[in-house]
Amino acid sequence: MRITLAAIGKAKPGAARDLYDHYAGRLRSHLTLKEVEERRALKAQALKEQEGKLLLAAVPRGARIIALDEGGKDLSSRDFAALLGRWRDEGIQETAFLIGGADGLSQAARQAADVTLCLGRLTWPHMLVRGLLAEQLFRAESILAGHPYHRG
Repeated sequence: MRITLAAIGKAKPGAARDLYDHYAGRLRSHLTLKEVEERRALKAQALKEQEGKLLLAAVPRGARIIALDEGGKDLSSRDFAALLGRWRDEGIQETAFLIGGADGLSQAARQAADVTLCLGRLTWPHMLVRGLLAEQLFRAESILAGHPYHRG
């Protein structure tokens, strides 16, 4: 399965980028990071709507979409792995994750999602979410392969 991570903003060198690179590099699945950003100074709601359009334009045709949003389902790592494994077994070739900007995802982006997930009840900086997601994707691969990385 090919995975696209569509995210608002360009990551700068540093700890958050290093975390993403570390886990993305360990994945067997093909992971593509598509960073998009709106450079115009827009009011918050207009910016969120434009960012939603940019994110959706970055999604490969026919991909299953998972939106990361604070109002989403809070899955365990095993349940997350089971979801991805089910999609893989159904022959889904492309999965895309949407990570919004500071104001979250637009309504259009949330509606386009097949699944909406949260990474727990805490709020995370959107640049750090990339690394957290890459780690969970690596963990899901490990769970599905029966590798002992996940001990939970």
